[in-house]
Amino acid sequence: MNDYEKDFFPAWVQSEGEAGDVAISTRIRLARNLKGIPFPNYANEAQLSKINDEICRTIQERPPIEQLALIKVEELNANDRLILVEKHLCSPQFIDQSHLRMLLINREQSVSVMVNEEDHLRIQAITAGFSLEGALGLANQMDDYFEESLDVCFDENYGYLTSCPTNVGTGLRASVMLHLPGLAMVDQVKKVLTALIHIGISIRGLYGEGTESIGDLYQVSNSVTLGRTEADLSGNLRSVCRQVIERERAVRESLLKDSRIQLEDRVCRSYGILTQARMLSSQEGLKLLSDVKLGVELGIIPKINKKMLKELLFLIRASILQKIIGKELSPAERDFYRASIIRDKLKIQEGSGEPNV
Repeated sequence: MNDYEKDFFPAWVQSEGEAGDVAISTRIRLARNLKGIPFPNYANEAQLSKINDEICRTIQERPPIEQLALIKVEELNANDRLILVEKHLCSPQFIDQSHLRMLLINREQSVSVMVNEEDHLRIQAITAGFSLEGALGLANQMDDYFEESLDVCFDENYGYLTSCPTNVGTGLRASVMLHLPGLAMVDQVKKVLTALIHIGISIRGLYGEGTESIGDLYQVSNSVTLGRTEADLSGNLRSVCRQVIERERAVRESLLKDSRIQLEDRVCRSYGILTQARMLSSQEGLKLLSDVKLGVELGIIPKINKKMLKELLFLIRASILQKIIGKELSPAERDFYRASIIRDKLKIQEGSGEPNV
């Protein structure tokens, strides 16, 4: 890995974490609002500016233990804004209307704070693998820091008041990104995930609300916060995700036992395409990497570094590709460089990485 990539990757991309064979990452988001100022969707420019001023004043007068980079989103070009989304540092909606919006990010890019999104503050923490406690700890630490200086909207009966009624209460949204190729192969993803909706769990795509699943990646999160404690919410999601993880593992083992040749054929074909292709779209690249990751986890493809595969899932996204190459790319150029980067990353000593069939 070159120095640029080392500094570019968020910390959660560079490690596997608990249950990393299925769980890619865990995110905790906390919604907070300041008293006496309308929610961002109803605030005027002067009020939005006041929120920014309050945040900047807090950071200057009481610097946090961990240094935060402050980014004024409207000063970024379009590609750099998209990178923030593709790093999961902010939502796609956050960059759509960038005026008077700020983003705070810690050095490891594990904690970020969106200022003036749907709420005045949206604090989020992301950790590798399946780690609700770890992510919640990081988010609460940042929340405590701001609440020591800012007067936030809190009602004794309802809890934290938020722009969206579904976030009222704890203001907490917890989510785990799961890789579910096994369930997808046996056509059980829709059945399993639809059942979760009836117990207060939401299913979203790669970039959260309003996005689709790509590469068999799904975000599983709580739907409602009102009347529930943080412990209740995280405990419920933890239990649900453990069940989905075990279901995915059981399906993988069943496929390996009962349909090994078909599974090996699919995984090895995907590996072969990735090592030889000269052009790959983002969607095709993610789908093929999904198959290869499954093959690596099941021992069909040995000697492929799991961390490197996770980095590839991240590196081949459009805006990140353009940042690495250093110029704006046409769709065809992106497909060319995407294929080239994947080939280079998968290139190993002759014979050492052949599929184990």
